[in-house]
Amino acid sequence: MAADPNHPCLACRIVAGEARPAGGIVWRGDGLTVHGVADACPIPGWLVLTSDRHARALYDLQPAELAALGPAAARVMRAQQAALGAEHVYALALGDVLRHFHLHLVPRFADTPARLRGRGAFDARPEDALPAWRVVAAAEAVRRALATGG
Repeated sequence: MAADPNHPCLACRIVAGEARPAGGIVWRGDGLTVHGVADACPIPGWLVLTSDRHARALYDLQPAELAALGPAAARVMRAQQAALGAEHVYALALGDVLRHFHLHLVPRFADTPARLRGRGAFDARPEDALPAWRVVAAAEAVRRALATGG
């Protein structure tokens, strides 16, 4: 049986530095943290933007968090495009498993299989998982782009 990501809250543990997903923390600011995906990752550069404060969903964020969310997401998405050559970046918030607000920022590339585009990225098979070095390298490329004004 898989561990429950809500007890203790996985996102709270990542924000606090108690858990480290592949790629680690990519950016922090304005009550938000961008980090790598905690599970096997089929798409290079797939990142997660989460609220530092435990909030169940978008509707539970405070006004300052909401005001920071759009600009932060757009900045990270532009960095994913610039650093990785993504054609597009999906922003997906489902909230079905982890009950802590988070927004998946999932790049799409010219060679991304149709079945892994958009919401399909969540239906990846074990054989779709990238080697850890590719996940880490993509996160590092985005981190560098953000550090240089991306």
